[in-house]
Amino acid sequence: MTFSALKLNSTLLQALPNSVVTPTTIQQQVIPEILNKADVLALAQTGSGKTYAFGLPMLSMIESEDKKNESIQAVIIVPTRELARQISQNLSPLARSLNINMASLFGGIDIELQRQQLDKKPKVIIATPGRLLALLKEKCLDLASMTQLILDEADRLIDMGFWSDIQNIIKAMPNSRQTLCFSATLADDLAQKMNAIMHAPQKIQPQDQNSVADNINEHLYLVNKGSKTNALLALLANHPLQQILVFISAKDNADALTKKLTKAGIKVAALHGNKDQTTREQTLADFKKQNIKVLIATDLLARGIHIEALPVVINFDLPENAPIYVHRVGRTARAGYTGLAISLVCHAETVALEAIRHLTGRSLPLQSLDGFPVTDKPSSGAAKRPPKDKQANRRSAQKRSIKEFKAKPKRG
Repeated sequence: MTFSALKLNSTLLQALPNSVVTPTTIQQQVIPEILNKADVLALAQTGSGKTYAFGLPMLSMIESEDKKNESIQAVIIVPTRELARQISQNLSPLARSLNINMASLFGGIDIELQRQQLDKKPKVIIATPGRLLALLKEKCLDLASMTQLILDEADRLIDMGFWSDIQNIIKAMPNSRQTLCFSATLADDLAQKMNAIMHAPQKIQPQDQNSVADNINEHLYLVNKGSKTNALLALLANHPLQQILVFISAKDNADALTKKLTKAGIKVAALHGNKDQTTREQTLADFKKQNIKVLIATDLLARGIHIEALPVVINFDLPENAPIYVHRVGRTARAGYTGLAISLVCHAETVALEAIRHLTGRSLPLQSLDGFPVTDKPSSGAAKRPPKDKQANRRSAQKRSIKEFKAKPKRG
């Protein structure tokens, strides 16, 4: 199938990058439904081409409407500013080909600059929930005439606690809008929430639910918790010429690991929420230019990292939330490339591993890593300390002076 067969705007198709030749599976299945103005709930793996899956029909539909209409027509809501930037970079050249103005609204940028974007009458807005809601409350924009709401990475929007903000944003939108939801995983909780804001959605599921792409080769190594840094160094030595994205769960741990790798002579940088916006942008740019070989990122900041041929992803630790694993490994093997996803697992992460196995339906066997024998013992599950007397703790906390701690005299 060709893009022209999907009945998209011809000017728009001419503006596509030369590397985009034929529509991906998700694009083939989703675009006709969107052009037919149906609500769509799409299960789309990261790297499957979902940005064009919703972006191309959205822009085609806006271009075909009344060109004199200067109101906002489409709102794309995403969980992080990095993802907002990535979508804007992908769609802006296409929008310009149709003389459609876009605005990006997210935190970390002076809100006055974003008010100036809104003064230019954009027809498409790409936004994070918090900043969009703030501008709505200031009456800086009007969504009463919009026709399309797109929720990208909807599972992360819910996981990150944005559902209340989204509900408040939707109150400013017409009920007659078209709603499109894209997610890499689909838990029951997410499905219920999406069904509450959609009208008889068409469910598009090109692959098994909550699945990992077939072109990702997964290796999981059982190592001692205290050996993980040295194990990571050994893995990096095995891939000296490749770019590697390392996931870690805590910001402090990301900085500490970066220092250790720097001392080992590795060109490495950390990306997490404590970094200012300028540093984030420069770090991402350096990584994409391969000035940095290893990028250590937390889950929050990794949403906007798109390296089309990123060969290796390493989980320094497993995420407690199983769907995040699917997102993490989906950073590799994008756009039809193959990729390698490696996870370092210690005994304390057994519960997290079982949750990932249950979600993905994959066996994910643990292997031994050469040179790193496992000497740690699995947890027995028994509490190391006797249970605390919580009532006694509360009674102690309520005492205000040393006299109150003295034993009461016995009666009789």
